[in-house]
Amino acid sequence: MKKLKNIKITFNAPVVLGIVAVSLVATISNHVSGGGIGRLLFSTYRSSLISPMTWIRAFTHIFGHADWAHFVGNMSYLLLLGPMLEEKYGSSTLAGVTAVTAFATSLVNFVLFPNVALCGASGVVFAFILLSSFTSFRQGEVPLTFILVAVFFIGQQLLEGIFARDNISNIAHIVGGIIGGFLGYQFNVKTQK
Repeated sequence: MKKLKNIKITFNAPVVLGIVAVSLVATISNHVSGGGIGRLLFSTYRSSLISPMTWIRAFTHIFGHADWAHFVGNMSYLLLLGPMLEEKYGSSTLAGVTAVTAFATSLVNFVLFPNVALCGASGVVFAFILLSSFTSFRQGEVPLTFILVAVFFIGQQLLEGIFARDNISNIAHIVGGIIGGFLGYQFNVKTQK
C-alpha cells in the first residue's frame, strides 16, 4: 500500500489531452443542441470564403464528432499514438501536424464535396498512424512498418471510398495519411543529417 501513495498522475501530452478535452466538450454540446452547435462550429462545409466562420471551421471541425462511437474511436487512437509522438517530436510540432491536417482535409472537402459536411478527427488519426510508423527511422531506409501501414490503411480507405456507400469521409483519412507519411519522413530525414 505504501508504494501506491508515491504514484502521481502526470499531464504527459498537453496537445493530445487538449484535443480530447475540446472534442469531448464539442461532442456533448453537439448532442445537447441537437446538432446545431456542431454545424455552427465543429463541421466544415462549403460556405462563403469571406465568412470568418468558414476559416474557423477549417480547423475546428476536427473536434466535432457525429456520435459517441465516432468520438470514442478517434480519441482511442489519439490517446494511443499521440503521447509517443508528442514525446518524440514535441508539443508544438504535433500541434502543427494537427493544424495542417485539419486545414488540408477541410480544403479537400470544400473543393471536392460541396454538399458534404465533414467533422471528426479521423484525418488527424490517420496522420498520427503514418507518422508513428517513422519512430524508428534511419537515414537511407524506409521502415517496412511504414509500407505495411500505408498499404493496409490507405488501401482500405481507397477500397471503401470506391465500393462502400457510407457516411465516412475516406478522403479525409487518405489526406491525413499522406500528410503523416510525408511529414514523418521529412522530420526524420532532418534529424538524421
